[in-house]
Amino acid sequence: VQLQASGGGLVQAGGYLRLSCAASGRAFNSYAMGWFRQAPGREREFVSAISRSGDSTNYIDSVKGRFSISKDNAKNTVYLQMNRLKPEDTAAYYCAARNTYYISSTYAPRTKSDYNSWGQGTQVTVSS
Repeated sequence: VQLQASGGGLVQAGGYLRLSCAASGRAFNSYAMGWFRQAPGREREFVSAISRSGDSTNYIDSVKGRFSISKDNAKNTVYLQMNRLKPEDTAAYYCAARNTYYISSTYAPRTKSDYNSWGQGTQVTVSS
C-alpha cells in the first residue's frame, strides 16, 4: 500500500489541524494505521494508532484528550484530528500501515517495527 499524508501547517498554540493519510491499493480495511512524529534531533515516536476495524485505538499519553484518530475504509483514508495544539507537538508527522488481516481485528500497534508501509511526512508547526 502507498500512503500520502497531508494537512500539516503552521498554527498558533491552542489551535487545531486535521491530518489525512490517503492509501492507494486494495483492501484498506485489512490495514491497521498509525501516526508517528519526529521532531528535529529526536527519535520518531508513536502518536496514535487505529485497528483495521476501527474499533480499537491507541494514543501516546501526551495527546490523549486532544487528538483523535479515525478511519474511513470507504475513502481509504485515515485522519488525525489534533485539537488544543501545543508547541511541543511541532514535528513532521508520518502515517504508517500494517496489514493485520491474519491478526486480531482490534490490533492497533504502537511500535515502528510493527509497520511495513510509510508515507512521507507532513510538517506541523505550532507557534507559542
